[in-house]
Amino acid sequence: MKDLSQIMRQAQAMQAKINEAQKKLEAMEVEGSAGGGMVKLRLSGKSALLGVSIDASLMVADEREILEDLIKAAHDDARRKLDEAQNEEMKGLSGGLGILPGFKMPF
Repeated sequence: MKDLSQIMRQAQAMQAKINEAQKKLEAMEVEGSAGGGMVKLRLSGKSALLGVSIDASLMVADEREILEDLIKAAHDDARRKLDEAQNEEMKGLSGGLGILPGFKMPF
């Protein structure tokens, strides 16, 4: 059986790694786009919408539904990229934890 103080040190070190990873995840920014880049959205690591860019040629009243669809598609693209980036970041950390592949951390 391992020494209790050694186990506590390992737990503290792992908690520090988790806190660092969480800060990195929260600081991430990703951009999603649709319509060949005519609509772009930026999301933070906490999924907050940071910015929207819409090409002026899409600002036509008759094409409102197209614009709405492009905004949704850009958001889906950004969300997918954020998920991928966060999963990649967590791979390094979860390797040391012995966590099963596909298991999501609670943050």
